[in-house]
Amino acid sequence: MTLQVELVIPDGELWGGPAGMVIAKTLDGDIGVLTGHSPVIGILAEGSVVRILPEATDGAAEGSEVVAAVSGGFFSVADDRVSVLAREARLSEQIDIKAVQASLDDALQHAEPPAAGEQEAVAVRYFRAQLRAAGAAGDGS
Repeated sequence: MTLQVELVIPDGELWGGPAGMVIAKTLDGDIGVLTGHSPVIGILAEGSVVRILPEATDGAAEGSEVVAAVSGGFFSVADDRVSVLAREARLSEQIDIKAVQASLDDALQHAEPPAAGEQEAVAVRYFRAQLRAAGAAGDGS
């Protein structure tokens, strides 16, 4: 059995298809979903990365991993269907690392530093997530 996954933004479906596993970060923590997972609804963490892993058949994965940066939204699982409903999202292959890095640098230059215990601005977290999704660290990690 496989998961049916859809990654949707306000403009429409960004990606859809079968998968073996989906990993996302919600406000309650990281979640990994395999077939047979119990129903769940979660709020996606701002500036996080969603990974959609291909289904493995006979020990080999079919297809390639899909990685997307998301800026908030919802995550739901029911009956082997996973819906990622994001406010904004970009697939890793759509990300221009140099342009995103320039946007991040500009945002950091003009942003007030977060107070102790506060998070960075949503735009900054989304730029960092895009860099992570594209394979660049984006946050020193």
